Amino acid sequence: MSDRSGNKLTRYPKNLNNINIGMVFFAVMAIYILISVVTYLKKDHMIGYQVIEGSLSSNNIYTAVALRTEKIITSENAGYINYFATEGGRVAVGNLVYTVDESGQLLEYLKSQGSEEVALSDEDLSELRTQIVNFDSSFDANSFYTVYDFKISLDGTVQKLSNSSILQNIQSLNENSGTLSSIIYKNAQDTGIVVYSTDGYEDLTLQTITAAHFDESAYEKNQLINNTLVKPGDPVYKICTNEEWSIVIQENDPERVKELEELEYVKVRFIKNQDESWGKVSTYTNADGDTFVMLTFTNSMITFCRDRFLSVEIITEDETGLKIPNSAIVNKSFYLIPKDYMIKNNDNSTGVLRDKYDEQGNETTEFIELSIYNETETEYYIDTDTIRTGDILIKPDSNDRYTVSKTDTLIGVYNINKGYADFRQVKILYQNDEYAIVRSNTMYGLNVYDYIILDSSVIDADASNKPVTNSDDSSKESSIDSSGSESSEEEAKTANSDASVEETSEDMPEEENGDELNEDSNEGSELSSS
Repeated sequence: MSDRSGNKLTRYPKNLNNINIGMVFFAVMAIYILISVVTYLKKDHMIGYQVIEGSLSSNNIYTAVALRTEKIITSENAGYINYFATEGGRVAVGNLVYTVDESGQLLEYLKSQGSEEVALSDEDLSELRTQIVNFDSSFDANSFYTVYDFKISLDGTVQKLSNSSILQNIQSLNENSGTLSSIIYKNAQDTGIVVYSTDGYEDLTLQTITAAHFDESAYEKNQLINNTLVKPGDPVYKICTNEEWSIVIQENDPERVKELEELEYVKVRFIKNQDESWGKVSTYTNADGDTFVMLTFTNSMITFCRDRFLSVEIITEDETGLKIPNSAIVNKSFYLIPKDYMIKNNDNSTGVLRDKYDEQGNETTEFIELSIYNETETEYYIDTDTIRTGDILIKPDSNDRYTVSKTDTLIGVYNINKGYADFRQVKILYQNDEYAIVRSNTMYGLNVYDYIILDSSVIDADASNKPVTNSDDSSKESSIDSSGSESSEEEAKTANSDASVEETSEDMPEEENGDELNEDSNEGSELSSS
């Protein structure tokens, strides 16, 4: 074949074998990495948790109704009322609490003075800050109506502080010209804490309270407002005359009620400010079958004098120790081996002598290194991964034999301080729905700042509460590293020689290499046992 100029063109067939090896290699690597990533994401990964010291309380949170010795003071006159005593503050007999302006002249005077700035003292500003901080710390979005009560109370506080600052001017006007002679001054007749609200609960007692009194949605609070018109008989304030006060909770669980009665005094934590106090217990069951528990205190009444409903925590137990999540706790089975059968090898490793037969049928012994997870006066707890049911152990310097069969369960967690999961027993002191308090510094247990697996099911999903029969699978699970990948059993041995286990198999006599190793170890074992 030639072109028009006469030159010959030679066509060569395409070489299909000319493949870019580098591209194929990178394609295979990309597929492998993709499969590895997908496999990793599908696995359950271990999450570490650092053990810390803490405490747990056996507690219940209740909504309580506060009962106090409260006396409602009513007006004897008609007119505009102005308060001068601070709500929540203590007044003595003879202290000015409020004034009544029968003619309205004081109201007009206050309006005429409204353009003048009133300077508040540092003490007055501190009172306002305290009132705001207390409301902020106890605010509950589910009880938004308290915002309106707070607004009214804050307005009244500001007005009372303002009134107090011009009180001297009013008295001066009366002395000089009698301009405001219609103002009637009302002083406290009792010593106590002043509160500018009423709610109908003032006369409640343990014997008269009902379940309906705990319905906050039906609760109505009458806030007494400054500069309003009152008539004779209207409530103008109430005074709490006794520092002893009580809270009442409803508890219809007979066992819980009996428990509280037996304690006589219980610790109460007030959710509003986290204060704690001890209350004396008394109970009452009404005709409807509702049981109420009253806790009486001799202090802190002034702190809660404006609160009718309080969220409280009843604390009946308070344990301190190492705090761990319940998700980390697991039950694991162990073999029980008599202590007399445990020996120390030449390298100070601890284990037992196990009876076995070689290929020629001769009876020999092999040393099996074991890790101890707990002990009693006569027995050790041994992992089920290292020996099997039916194994015959030989007592040192004796012909006594022991057949492995006895098991027991320990409660514990998986420690990952050394990079792989290692069981540690825990002694639970107290436990609630989320956490447990365990004893610290035990021989086979945990210490503060140890790292454990947060979710024990990642390690022991199928082995809880029953003996592990497959030692190979169980050993593999126990050597999962903290990053979530699986390590081989030999890597786990290398990482921690103290917890390493020499794996034996029922089929080992059939393998020549295994026999040679066993014969070497048997010679060492016989020497050590002799």
